[in-house]
Amino acid sequence: MAHPIRGLYVIIDPEACLGRDPVTVAQLALEGGVAVVQWRDKRRDTGDQLPQAKAIGDLCREARALFVVNDHVDLALALGADGVHLGQRDLPLAAARALVPPGFVVGVSTNNVEEARRAEAGGASYVAVGSIFATGSKETTRPASIARVREVKRAVRLPVVAIGGIDASNIDEVLAAGADAVAVISAVCAAHDPRAAARELTRRFERQ
Repeated sequence: MAHPIRGLYVIIDPEACLGRDPVTVAQLALEGGVAVVQWRDKRRDTGDQLPQAKAIGDLCREARALFVVNDHVDLALALGADGVHLGQRDLPLAAARALVPPGFVVGVSTNNVEEARRAEAGGASYVAVGSIFATGSKETTRPASIARVREVKRAVRLPVVAIGGIDASNIDEVLAAGADAVAVISAVCAAHDPRAAARELTRRFERQ
């Protein structure tokens, strides 16, 4: 695997940024120590996303953080991103791997051991497990749990990214369950101070 997946993983979604410029929110999050930034825009056409996504990718390179694009392999390649993240209903993992260069990060959303093992066998770089807690950031989510994180961590050798309703009040128990990284949206994007919010969450990894 070309890139280690560990630490705070922030998903920048314009819909979650409370009307603020998502590029600015991403910059503040990176200043707070974020390890991975994912660009996610479910509303606009990919062409309309290009300027903001490119600006965030440039910021990630400057900060030496991993830059991942949600759903769209073509957009990820056009931006020179480090990787792409695929949901269960997105382009199949095998098809994505056929399009991307060696070493390209391909993450896959999973909900259980079976899906995680299938992703690992198919060449995923990491698996995301969720939704751990209730979340309003995504309209269709399948519930998971802290116990599910433990199960998946035992079942695969890939990095495990926990996602779904995670914030400063519950991140410690997620890390204790074995998550290598924790993905958040509103905990940083909707925070009054995204830099401070990211820094607080990043510090929790240092205690592990």
